[in-house]
Amino acid sequence: MAAAQCIVIENAAIATVDAGDTEYASGYVVIAGHRIEAVGAGRAPEGLTDVVRRIDAAGHLVTPGLVNTHHHFYQWITRGLATDHHLFDWLVALYPTWARIDEPMVYAAAQGSLAMMARGGVTTAMDHHYVFPRGSGDLSGAIIRAARETGVRFTLARGSMDRSRKDGGLPPDFAVETLEDALAATEETVRRHHDASFDAMTQVAVAPCSPFSVSTELLKQGAELARRLGVRLHTHGSETAEEEKFCHELFGMGPTDYFESTGWLGDDVWMAHCVHMNDSDIAAFARTGTGVAHCPSSNARLAAGIARVPDLLAAGVPVGLGVDGTASNESGELHTELRNALLINRLGAHREAALNARQALRLGTYGGARVLGRADQIGSLEPGKLADVVLWKMDTLAHASIADPVTALVLGAAAPVTASFVNGRQIVANGRLLHVDEDAVARSTRKQAQRLARLATQN
Repeated sequence: MAAAQCIVIENAAIATVDAGDTEYASGYVVIAGHRIEAVGAGRAPEGLTDVVRRIDAAGHLVTPGLVNTHHHFYQWITRGLATDHHLFDWLVALYPTWARIDEPMVYAAAQGSLAMMARGGVTTAMDHHYVFPRGSGDLSGAIIRAARETGVRFTLARGSMDRSRKDGGLPPDFAVETLEDALAATEETVRRHHDASFDAMTQVAVAPCSPFSVSTELLKQGAELARRLGVRLHTHGSETAEEEKFCHELFGMGPTDYFESTGWLGDDVWMAHCVHMNDSDIAAFARTGTGVAHCPSSNARLAAGIARVPDLLAAGVPVGLGVDGTASNESGELHTELRNALLINRLGAHREAALNARQALRLGTYGGARVLGRADQIGSLEPGKLADVVLWKMDTLAHASIADPVTALVLGAAAPVTASFVNGRQIVANGRLLHVDEDAVARSTRKQAQRLARLATQN
């Protein structure tokens, strides 16, 4: 077998985010094929063979690629609406519009969401898609196609809703699937698209939407389906005080106890938000290894509250970062969540001791990989791991006077991405996508947003 071609990155500050938080003020990364071959201080070793490219990364910080653990791509075409609502009112306002999406809209929205993240350092993305109007086309296929074209590693959380207003839920009656249809379509999506291999570019999770839009039976059977197929489980949990009240009124218990009663705690599960959790809830997550996707900007946008991230981390709960849908985080960029996670958590009980810059970077990289069940493959710069690597330019006006590059990355302005590699393949150069026309995507998303807005005004 021919030797893998090598890319050598040299003269960069490096934050490996390995178990010891190893950093090099000036070091190298060697990429061989789709794996990281070596990382170290100083110049790369002499005698490397099959080197096809050398990158002088002076003035840069090299980190693992960012990992997004919660998103709703379709919301890219409904940004800027219901800007002064809390979660339940926001959902009620937007569900009638979302229920009119179709394949061209979802594809364009996925392109926009992915493009914004990828050009900002995301190398692994996920999408929790749960709105499947009848006759809307192959929405899952469209999302996966957009991810493949952009070049990012991707997890599709195939969502579902079967509890509509007539059953006491929030979605309109025409926006939900039946229990049987949701389970059958989810299983088909897993069988068609999930790749369980080490270097998989596409994986699928089973992801009923939330306690207030999903029946107890769909949760139970969804968990059974995921475990039978060997894939992960994802949903929203403990996002707002209104959700906690809803669960007590409908089920006689809080969200965490309800999830446990339906088989939805475990090391193959991660939940978005987890804002309103007491000590017992956190202990249950820690005991079972259940993960959390922390979405600080969205939590603030919807006035949901401040998640107890320091307490979750102290208990050993896996925690990653999420953009969340861009109808509640209009920027759609994960690297801003590093900063917002640090700042917002310092408004909580732990104050300045809540999080530091390196903990924030870990949330956005290794923490996210752990939440997605891929910590052995991505999330840190270590030999043998997949070559998902980002070069951040830190010598411009925005960052040059900050001595510590990790602090500059997390607390400074958004740093330009000079290069981003996924599986050893470059997908971003000098802040621009290499495999997708950003300007064409912008035009397409605007066209589809306008088309959806017109449809939403029709009866």
